[in-house]
Amino acid sequence: MSGGVPGHLGGERRLSYHLSIDGARRAVTGARLEESLLTVLRERLDVTSVKDACEQGRCGACSVLLDGRLVTACTVLAADAADARVVTVAGLGPGGPAAAVRAAFVAHGAVQCGFCTPGLVVAVTDLLARRPGADEEEIRETLAGNICRCTGYGRILAAVRAVQAGRGGPPGWA
Repeated sequence: MSGGVPGHLGGERRLSYHLSIDGARRAVTGARLEESLLTVLRERLDVTSVKDACEQGRCGACSVLLDGRLVTACTVLAADAADARVVTVAGLGPGGPAAAVRAAFVAHGAVQCGFCTPGLVVAVTDLLARRPGADEEEIRETLAGNICRCTGYGRILAAVRAVQAGRGGPPGWA
């Protein structure tokens, strides 16, 4: 773990380090060694676009990009992410591919309660950046890491296909 500075607070080992969140270097101080990236993002840094659901890496609500790799933030120790680049749904930016994914989700009714949406948008944007022509099996495999209890996935699949066809985004995109 680079950047960690051990300390003690109340008899517990505490750490201080930096995380790069959506392009901004953020200081984390007094963190416990066992805190997940999800906990640090939400509770210490007030990054609430990353959702907290299962805390077991099974639902995908807390999906982020860690140095360009899709991960569930609840399964990564925050101290292990010190000096790494963390990109949340907010860090994907207002334009480009993420905007097309968001617009397609809205247009196809893939957003219902919205709790799973940030993780899904991160996962789908990551997939389409790596594999713009992903086939049905690849899309379903990517979505398998994200639980949505409202839409039944048909609308989400339709949104992904629309983005692939250049019909999902705002005017002028694609």
